[in-house]
Amino acid sequence: MMKLVYNTLAVALMLTLSLPSVAGPIEGFGRYYDIELAQPIESDVSFRVAFDVGNGAEQGSFSRYINSAARLNNMLLAHGVTEDRIQLAVVVHGAASYDVQREEAYKERSGENNGSAPLITALIEQGVRVIVCGQSATHLGVTQEQLIPGVEMAVSAMAAHAQLQQDHYTLNPF
Repeated sequence: MMKLVYNTLAVALMLTLSLPSVAGPIEGFGRYYDIELAQPIESDVSFRVAFDVGNGAEQGSFSRYINSAARLNNMLLAHGVTEDRIQLAVVVHGAASYDVQREEAYKERSGENNGSAPLITALIEQGVRVIVCGQSATHLGVTQEQLIPGVEMAVSAMAAHAQLQQDHYTLNPF
């Protein structure tokens, strides 16, 4: 029985340590207002947060919805939350599937530059998971080869959220 407890604790620790965490502020994105906190964020609180993004950005502009992940990351870091306590994921579906396309594919489709591409790249470089719904992508003609490097394709947004919830991510309501 004791061996089972130790093995269970060891597996839980390995899973926790293997989860990606952010590597610092997301430069150039995620602007926020600096406020004085009446009650600081407690030092033992961790943030595993998933963002659901279905609205696409205006062509040529960056997605303010995807930028919410950068804002939360930067706000938390500025208020004393350490990088190892922040794990973020952005689940993209619907028209937002175009926002995770490589520049060439986006431009071929729209005639515009992908204003979200630098944001997506910055998020991924900082350890934020960006996951596109395979159902939406396929429906819109967005292929795996057209995705910005590092964007993951899930079978669906619904499946991605279910998996993230099992990994103890909360869903950001806006």
